[in-house]
Amino acid sequence: MLGLPCDSQGNQLPAGAKPPPAPVRLQSDWTPYRDRVAFELADLLYRKEQMPASNINTLLELWSATLIKHGDVAPFSTQAELYSTIDSTPLGEVKWQSFDLSYTGTRPTPPSRIPPWMDDKFRVFYRDAKTIVHNMLSNPDFKAEIDYAPIREFSAGKRQLQNFMSGEWAWRQANQLSTNAEAQGSLFVPVILGSDKTTVSVATGQNDYYPLYCSIGNVHNNVRRAHRNAVSVIDFLAIPKTNRQDANDPSFRKFRRQLFHTSLGHILGSLRPWMEKPDIVQCGDGHFRKIFYGIRPYIADYPEQALVACIVQGWCPICMRPKPDLEEGAGLPRGRAHTEFAVREFELGELWDNYGVVGDLVPFTNDFPRADIHELIAPDILHQLIKGTFKDHLVTWIEKYLKDSLGDTKASEIIAQIDRRIATVPPFSKLRHFHEGRGFKQWTGDDSKALMKVYLPAIDGLVPEDMVRTVRCFLDFCYLVRRDIQTEDTVKQIQAALTAFNEHREIFRTTGVRPDGFSLPRQHSMEHYVDRIWEFAACNGLCSSITESRHITAVKEPWRRSNRYDALDQMLMTNQRLDKLAAARVDFAERGMLSGSYAASLQTPQGSCNVGEAHSLAKRKLRKGEGRGTEGGGAVSGPKMMAYMTMAATPQRKYPSNAGELGDIFTLPRLGEHIRRFLYHELNRGRLSALSGAALPLEACPPFEDDSENIRVYHSATATYYAPSDISGIGGMRREHVRATPAWRGGPSRYDCVFVNKDQRVHGLLGMGIARVRLFFSFKYNGNYYPCAAVHWFHRTKDEVDNDTGMWLVEPAFISRGIPLISVIHLDSIVRAAHLIGLSVDQSVPDDLQSHQALDTFDTFYVNKYVDHHAFELLHHASLP
Repeated sequence: MLGLPCDSQGNQLPAGAKPPPAPVRLQSDWTPYRDRVAFELADLLYRKEQMPASNINTLLELWSATLIKHGDVAPFSTQAELYSTIDSTPLGEVKWQSFDLSYTGTRPTPPSRIPPWMDDKFRVFYRDAKTIVHNMLSNPDFKAEIDYAPIREFSAGKRQLQNFMSGEWAWRQANQLSTNAEAQGSLFVPVILGSDKTTVSVATGQNDYYPLYCSIGNVHNNVRRAHRNAVSVIDFLAIPKTNRQDANDPSFRKFRRQLFHTSLGHILGSLRPWMEKPDIVQCGDGHFRKIFYGIRPYIADYPEQALVACIVQGWCPICMRPKPDLEEGAGLPRGRAHTEFAVREFELGELWDNYGVVGDLVPFTNDFPRADIHELIAPDILHQLIKGTFKDHLVTWIEKYLKDSLGDTKASEIIAQIDRRIATVPPFSKLRHFHEGRGFKQWTGDDSKALMKVYLPAIDGLVPEDMVRTVRCFLDFCYLVRRDIQTEDTVKQIQAALTAFNEHREIFRTTGVRPDGFSLPRQHSMEHYVDRIWEFAACNGLCSSITESRHITAVKEPWRRSNRYDALDQMLMTNQRLDKLAAARVDFAERGMLSGSYAASLQTPQGSCNVGEAHSLAKRKLRKGEGRGTEGGGAVSGPKMMAYMTMAATPQRKYPSNAGELGDIFTLPRLGEHIRRFLYHELNRGRLSALSGAALPLEACPPFEDDSENIRVYHSATATYYAPSDISGIGGMRREHVRATPAWRGGPSRYDCVFVNKDQRVHGLLGMGIARVRLFFSFKYNGNYYPCAAVHWFHRTKDEVDNDTGMWLVEPAFISRGIPLISVIHLDSIVRAAHLIGLSVDQSVPDDLQSHQALDTFDTFYVNKYVDHHAFELLHHASLP
């Protein structure tokens, strides 16, 4: 199954054949919008700003009033016209439908004892799954980010796994289908599903919704994580409710479960015929292909996994390891054939107690070929690892250990010290600051993710070494499985981290924190990650964080913009309009109609910018820093590049422009000398030099006068780098700001630390330096432009990581008598920002210490490899304690 192009009748085309010509549409055709301004305005008001209808009317009325004297009108007269125009957009059209389900089982007697839920009808709203999948396959935005066949990738002779189609499961499915004569040369499309209840408000009536999401395994993981129409809501499942008295009634619980499976079977029914015969679809590259569909995998948290797999809570949905023995590792795999045999042979009570099987339920996958529910379950990093093993288990257990072993008073002092360490962590781009430590009641997934980044240094020296090492091994496991590309080596590292974690966690048993052991489903799930990576490739494309973040745009924001009366109907319409706007934007962009400024698009004939030019324009925008988004950086749309640094767009005008005065202001008294040494190395690149830095005699350096009025000062620079394992744009690019300012946001100073490239041949900190930026500046010399940074160097305390935390330790470098080791370096030598956390193992953190003072207070620092996944990949050392 190679996904070979065919014609619209399914006949295979010769190699190199071009796709059929697309329908001719003029580049001035903005149908149904009047022009680009009208489309961009509709997108701005409806999607970006989510402006209320009354405010849209006011804005359009004011706009029209200003145009009367010019004999012109606004793009829309009212919000009704704007909404109608969006509704008439021909692209992205997948209408909502509904069906009703009700209870058909045995009813109690007399009739007066029949609970209300048995008489209720439960309405399910859905969209045609086949049409949704067609839209994804035909989306030209994905044409360079999609696999048309299962693949096996190798690097340096070793297997690597990245996107879903590089896993073993897709390969096996294609082999099974290849026995079908009609499947020769066809494309296999795995349909990925995910469901999760979400709450939109705790203060108003009906506040729970139950969306079902759909994606396809062919699109690359970075596309799915960035959404970009690759994750669509296809259904809002019914949520049966009853009174407290009937909530635990076995009949109600069974009906609630079966309602779920019956609904999914109905919703996916339009795909069923095309799982065994070809569906001919035109793809985003313009070619037709024969398509065979399959159900796989399912994204869900643990309670949802138990529901989907029809197993008893507390058992594993993937293997048959008995519930009390989950800590013993992975058991024999569950399977449809074994479950059906057990259901035939055993009573329901025995199935429940001895096998963890809910025997009176039929999984929805039984209606579809080649679908085994137990093979469907995807790994869930968010709930199994971050919220589960880390927050609910390790953090809770450490606090319990302190209270059990030290008593409440002493334990409270230690916990307060942990909180002080967390509260004084230096600021960092996109890092949440815990002002009062981690002592708050309402935990979110983002809270747990943020705490993971700073927790390990906070407990070092305050709890037994094995507890520190348990947390370290868990963090290594969690960050390793989150990698964008897995290799044979990283899979071995994952297994080694898991083995070490299982060994070190015994400290919680021996200290009495977990006397009954570790038979916990979410912790047990770690045993299946290596197998799931081989099956489905990198886990970061299948995590429930994808569906949870989709809740925001598909459920929560549409609910907030509704009037709360029959809110679901309004939410369905909102989702449909958003899909239409997204599809229209992709179409206009593909035809080169969104390039350049709005004004230029009205003045320049359409078509003056082709697709290649549009790509170059995007790259130039990245380098210029346009569209930088939030202050802290984050995901960046644009072409893939490994890394680069750029100065802030605007220099600071309030400073003098000579080295002498700037040195006084920024406490760099020999700035001119440092610039001269910098120039020596810049002008002698490629030549061997035995001298460098402060040891270089000044007489050997080019002249640079302290009073030369040639220097521009900047308060920040921007690092843009390829970080697909972190939150990033569709090309895997991420951006962060590095600060060097005496007053950040009107408050204290902030001088960030950076990684400086020294030797690319050596991995980790042995090939990089750590420095703190004291000044960003630029100047011209002999007609050449030099963007620079004056930095204070740090040095490693030793050439290996700390045994317990696995982190490098560094100290500020001084020449003598407290004189800091300063250099001027080229901006291009900076890799990205580095996050340092003060080492306070043998000292208490002062109560009055603030986070912005930490880098000036501590003598030794951890180089935080857990601040994000890119930093982890730069710094991770594979050896374990």
